[in-house]
Amino acid sequence: MSRKILVIVSEHGYWAEELIGPVSKFDERGYETVFATPTGKRAHALPPSLDANYVDPPLGRSVTTEENARLGREFEQSSRLDSPLDIEAWVPERPYTSDEGYLRKLEQYHRDLDKLDADIADFDAILIVGGSGPIADLANNERVHALILAFHKAGKVVAAECYGVACLAFARDWDDRKSIIRGKHVTGHCKEYDYKDGTGFLGTDFNMGPPPYPLEYILRDATGPRGAYHGNFGKPVSVIVDFPFVTGRSTPDSYLTGQKIVEVLEDGLTRYGW
Repeated sequence: MSRKILVIVSEHGYWAEELIGPVSKFDERGYETVFATPTGKRAHALPPSLDANYVDPPLGRSVTTEENARLGREFEQSSRLDSPLDIEAWVPERPYTSDEGYLRKLEQYHRDLDKLDADIADFDAILIVGGSGPIADLANNERVHALILAFHKAGKVVAAECYGVACLAFARDWDDRKSIIRGKHVTGHCKEYDYKDGTGFLGTDFNMGPPPYPLEYILRDATGPRGAYHGNFGKPVSVIVDFPFVTGRSTPDSYLTGQKIVEVLEDGLTRYGW
């Protein structure tokens, strides 16, 4: 059976291995991969993720092999990211309550939102790629949340890596405001991996020190008392499957994240890593 995966990438920088890892697993299986960005602009890799000599400050060593640096540069130079879907043009925006004609606009918003169900019918999974970029334009992007909620409602696989997992924490039903990962088991960028200084983004001169929020704390709170966050600090990899969610902690987990998405789709895997 042919599979189709929607891969959402930040316009403010993705970590190369966190894109090429899962996508390589999709390519091996002959899946169709469709890329999307917040405003339809081409996404680019964060420069440190293409440099095998870059030393990751929290770990005190390189996290990119020569092979992955090469593969990342090749992907960056290819045309695969040249024409991504434009999420802003695709997914409707909820009106402000102060808008004139709010009720009519809200009704139309829900009509337009219902069209997403048909739009995603041919897709089997959604993946949010990691890196620091998602902090800037994906985590609190309600259009991205709407896509995630549509996939979740349809019972399709919902996957995310690193800081991209924040999108799952913030994807919530508008009425009860509870995260869709409440009661679920997930992983994501752990506190020990956060930079103390220099969290960077493409397309802006803004130089942030540490991330604006510790993702680990967000995920611990979002999963609630019956779910759990698994940082697995000190372990080489951390990938958690709690169907329909597949989450990867950070860079070294990228290939395994892709492999587990494949196993969920092909073998019916529903639980892994906890």
